[in-house]
Amino acid sequence: MYDFEFEETAMGTWAMLRQTWIAVNKAAEVKLAKVGLTPEKAAVLWACRDYTGTLTPAEIARLVFRENQTIAGLLNRMEKEGLVTRVPKRKGHPFTEVKITSKGERLTGPGVEIYKGLIKGLASGLSVEEQKQLQKSLRVLRQKMLDDLHMELDKQPKDYPPGKPIRVKW
Repeated sequence: MYDFEFEETAMGTWAMLRQTWIAVNKAAEVKLAKVGLTPEKAAVLWACRDYTGTLTPAEIARLVFRENQTIAGLLNRMEKEGLVTRVPKRKGHPFTEVKITSKGERLTGPGVEIYKGLIKGLASGLSVEEQKQLQKSLRVLRQKMLDDLHMELDKQPKDYPPGKPIRVKW
């Protein structure tokens, strides 16, 4: 892989963001493949295992920052593999719910541990202060792109206390 230096600083920022994401995602793919998961499946299983609210396909899409139709296809594949099951709409429950199966539970632990190791390894290259600064900068860039797409970032799930960040088990 090349380390480019562009005349336009914005192009260098774009290239660095893209190369970094591709490298991180490829590392996750390689490590998770050893336990039979993809990054997408591992993220859905993690959400299924640890999310405290009612988990619908739309909520999964928001949690893992993917399009609804992408999640629908992923859930179809995961259901065929016996990792999750969808509970159809029923009286008093206006939405289809997604539940993790025992097979999905067995794979979630190793998948989450792989993710944690990858995340810790990645973050170890930066101090806590540098990580916070990077998060701040990335929030600005994310919001800029969402504004350009005329999309709104959901601040928190509907049943979550207003003004509180979404806490995730570690």
